[in-house]
Amino acid sequence: MNQDRTETQKRVKFDFDLHFTNGGRLTGEDFRLDIDGDDITDHELADYIVADLRLLMVGRVHILNKQILTEPHKRKSLPEAGKRSQLIDLSHTIENGLITYKGLPAPIICDYLSREDSRQLYEAGTEFQIGKIEMVSNTGTYLDCPFHRYPDGDDLSQVGLDAFTDLPGTVIRVPYAEALTITPAHLMNCEIRNRAVLIHTGWDAHWNTDAYYTDHPHLSAEAAAYLRDCGAKLVGIDSHNIDNTTGRSRPVHTILLGANILIVEHLCNLSALPTNGFTFSAIPPKFKGVGTFPVRAMAKVG
Repeated sequence: MNQDRTETQKRVKFDFDLHFTNGGRLTGEDFRLDIDGDDITDHELADYIVADLRLLMVGRVHILNKQILTEPHKRKSLPEAGKRSQLIDLSHTIENGLITYKGLPAPIICDYLSREDSRQLYEAGTEFQIGKIEMVSNTGTYLDCPFHRYPDGDDLSQVGLDAFTDLPGTVIRVPYAEALTITPAHLMNCEIRNRAVLIHTGWDAHWNTDAYYTDHPHLSAEAAAYLRDCGAKLVGIDSHNIDNTTGRSRPVHTILLGANILIVEHLCNLSALPTNGFTFSAIPPKFKGVGTFPVRAMAKVG
């Protein structure tokens, strides 16, 4: 067993020519490096060299004479230098005609200036496209800030970057087949304080279907109060709404936004996240007088 594993291990042999932005260069010949899988890109090799040698002011890097070899690895574990954290997209795609919330208009996405029309304005081969978007702010995966609920609450221009960027995250898994109403009992024995608490129900499987809009998972008012009292910084859910939408009240929005706890709705891909050990970001544009806007929600793992 061990012999078979050794025979399939791969290493890369290469030369490099590295230039510094403040002058000078560094070259190397016949470097060998353990790799995962069967190949590695020139860009990944360049990143590894820069990180492993702790180089600064690096400009152009050329990888030369690269060869993939079948050889036993020389290190006990594969090198981590130069590897970036895994980024996991937690946002739905917004496209023309998408219905996020029934009763609200779908976005209109079109050309303001088409490439064909731009040819009349620019030299040949330098045409451009300028897009035009008309939509309500509750479209796609979006973030709610206090102004969404309270006229004197902070709007998107007033919420600080630290409120929705690189927050330590916790995933709490409550499959919709087991419960549609998330209660405090589902939230116990979890890390909550100063965290982005993401409720994974699996409801995103119904995205862009009629089933998505009704009988969806949601938090109870008691669960919202529990998260507030435990010091959550942001609460997200992969469902149609964090509140029960069968009535006219929205106690979860009232409780969380009243405590300056941001909300992100319509998340997806939460199944790809660990329970802990990641950071969460959901960054909106800096709009004044707006309380909700689409975000590119993401997690950084590792």
